[in-house]
Amino acid sequence: QVQLVESGGGLVQAGGSLRLSCAASGLTFSRYAMGWFRQAPGKEREFVATITSTGDNTYYAESVKGRFTISRDNAKNTVYLQMNLLKAEDTAVYSCAARRFVMATTPVYDYWGQGTQVTVSS
Repeated sequence: QVQLVESGGGLVQAGGSLRLSCAASGLTFSRYAMGWFRQAPGKEREFVATITSTGDNTYYAESVKGRFTISRDNAKNTVYLQMNLLKAEDTAVYSCAARRFVMATTPVYDYWGQGTQVTVSS
């Protein structure tokens, strides 16, 4: 079965950094665009970042542009989210997702991971 497993979440002070990883299995990773979404308690899930299947194009939510970087290593079947200059408003469960061929900024992805908690304290 297809599995997407996030790791790297945790507690960090405002202004700090974290790198999230998402390891994929059960699919041809290089044929899938990947995305990161987040959801805070009581709020709707929101788009964070996405990357094409080849890694040649990326797109970010305005709220994280300049602070977060999405990347992928197709040889390792892994997508990353480097988060710098973290703010309290970044606190959420972060999930990765896979979509065949075409990236998207809405949650129209084929597969989802279980999520990893990121908590930013002040």
